[in-house]
Amino acid sequence: MFAEERQRKIVEIIAKNGSVGVEDLAKKLNVSSMTIRRDFTKLQKLNLIERTHGGALVKKERLYEEKKSSQMDEKQRIAAECAKYIREGDVVFLDAGTTTYEIAELIKDMANVIVVTTDLEIAGRLNTGTVEVFVCGGFLQKETGSTLGPFAESMINDFKFDIGFFGASSIDKNFEVATPTTEKMTLKRLVMRRCDKTILAVDSSKFGKRAVIRINDLGDYTKVVTDRKLSSKEEELAGKMHARIITV
Repeated sequence: MFAEERQRKIVEIIAKNGSVGVEDLAKKLNVSSMTIRRDFTKLQKLNLIERTHGGALVKKERLYEEKKSSQMDEKQRIAAECAKYIREGDVVFLDAGTTTYEIAELIKDMANVIVVTTDLEIAGRLNTGTVEVFVCGGFLQKETGSTLGPFAESMINDFKFDIGFFGASSIDKNFEVATPTTEKMTLKRLVMRRCDKTILAVDSSKFGKRAVIRINDLGDYTKVVTDRKLSSKEEELAGKMHARIITV
């Protein structure tokens, strides 16, 4: 087994089990403990796992407050562009995240708009406005203040959205969008199927990162709104996948 293939297998095992020990993994893959430790070092540098004493864990989400305090000016510019696409009478989905929170701030007093969200912080902010708000139930991921799982998915299936706004934790060099958990991947894919239009709202810090679970790629969204200025090579890649990038 080549190193790249082995490392991909390691990520899959950790994603499935949540954590794994060096010795157990070495036996499972029939390699030395030293080889596994080298693989862990590389995977940690790629932001795909977290090292522990004697093993590794699946990469955890950053805390909500930590996310909220970073790239604030950029997030507000992105939110201002996104809010332009919402019309009176729309049913809107707002994904969990700090950029989508800024969108909520801008649209909270719009007339005749329904907002559905999995984010408790967003729901609380919208509660002070005039828009009608639905909060998806389900398992609460405390680090991010968002709901996940089959109960949330069941509720989403009962809605049809005019437009949905999505965040992302990681966009790699191939413009694939990824997340640390399978639950988020499942929910995001489901919501996108229920939307007429989909907009990915991401600041430049999300680019050049990798996570364990692939969701989709930039070409799967109606638009991508970001502050990142693409290089000529990235513009060529975006063109090939028919991704429409709006730079603010």
